[in-house]
Amino acid sequence: MAIAFILLLGIGNFALHKAVLESGHPLLGRMPWFIHMLGGRITMATEFLVLLAALLLAANGWPGLVWAYAIYSALNAAAAWLILTDRI
Repeated sequence: MAIAFILLLGIGNFALHKAVLESGHPLLGRMPWFIHMLGGRITMATEFLVLLAALLLAANGWPGLVWAYAIYSALNAAAAWLILTDRI
């Protein structure tokens, strides 16, 4: 059950991440050059590695990690909301 919940949160994180990358927000222009080098693929790969680590840890006896990943997802959602609604 923990793995399924983390996977669903991960799908949401990827969707929010892609929406922020495609938003064209001025904050994206202030990121270092190496972030833009591959069109945001580096940040998507980092997002994937965080999801993979959470899934592997939960599968190997760390079911409490769901709470940590849920907090991470909530922070991602809050940041995406601030960026996508031009509150920042």
